Amino acid sequence: MTSLHYTIRALLAGTFLLASHSAQAISFLLPENPKDSLVQEFAEGKNKQTLASKDEDLLDIARRFDLGQNEIIRLNPDVDRWMPKAGAKIQLQSERLLPDAPRSGLVLNLPEFRLYYFPKPQNYGPAFVITHPVSIGRQDWETPLGQTRIVEKKENPTWTPPESIKKEHAAKGDPLPDVVPAGPNNPLGLFAMRLGIPGYLIHSTNKPYGVGLRVSHGCIRMYPEDMNTLFPVIKVGEPVTIVNQAVKVGWGGNNLYIEVHPPLENHESDNLLDIALDLIERANNGVLPVLDGAALRNALTDRKGLPIKIYEQTSLSTSEEVIDLN
Repeated sequence: MTSLHYTIRALLAGTFLLASHSAQAISFLLPENPKDSLVQEFAEGKNKQTLASKDEDLLDIARRFDLGQNEIIRLNPDVDRWMPKAGAKIQLQSERLLPDAPRSGLVLNLPEFRLYYFPKPQNYGPAFVITHPVSIGRQDWETPLGQTRIVEKKENPTWTPPESIKKEHAAKGDPLPDVVPAGPNNPLGLFAMRLGIPGYLIHSTNKPYGVGLRVSHGCIRMYPEDMNTLFPVIKVGEPVTIVNQAVKVGWGGNNLYIEVHPPLENHESDNLLDIALDLIERANNGVLPVLDGAALRNALTDRKGLPIKIYEQTSLSTSEEVIDLN
């Protein structure tokens, strides 16, 4: 893509954001080639950074840039979470690989702690994906996987805690009422969308600093400002796909990328290298090419959730190449 072409597409993206009142969202233009999965804010994949101010911690910065707590900490392992030095450079994220899922409706990738929304293009405009960080279910209250739909939307919802949650709170000396009224102390926040899987919601939260963590009883929590902008545009019946993809592999032009996230606790024994090689072979028409072994190894070890280039397709590429991880 030429620099001029990219600039035009970026301007169109800005127009869409203003029109849809989604200023808090991270929005990417979808790749022109449907086989590509890499989405970027910048033409050359430049690193996105900001400077810490004296009045904010890493969680404040994460929320300002629509990142989850897990992402901001993983991207900045050497920065103090609670007292970053004023003026410290904070690494952000400006590119991602889309999950391997239908590019329609809502897609949630649990190990990524992230939701992707694929709105239908309006008036022959460009196609976008809008993405937000989320919280997911704790290990003992896992968020379910699979295909479902939005079956109900509720503004200013009340919350009727199930008996299991009431017993848990009672055991901690924090009893819950039979019904929690709508308002600022309601854990569901101001907006909630019910999934077709009974008992599960996508909703706002009164504990925003938990976004990006496994803290819920299985529901999907979002920053209040993200839910405020997403709720009006989601329709009842919108498809929802929930996946578990700690490893994502995809193309960006002639380059093949891998993006690795820490697996969920109950999947820590998964062999990520085997998963990665299977995905790479599938992405490359059943052929395992000669890869950048060091880049692949670092991605699988660091698990920072950043797209890493591991292969470049050229006219000299052969059909029977192998990988060297040494």
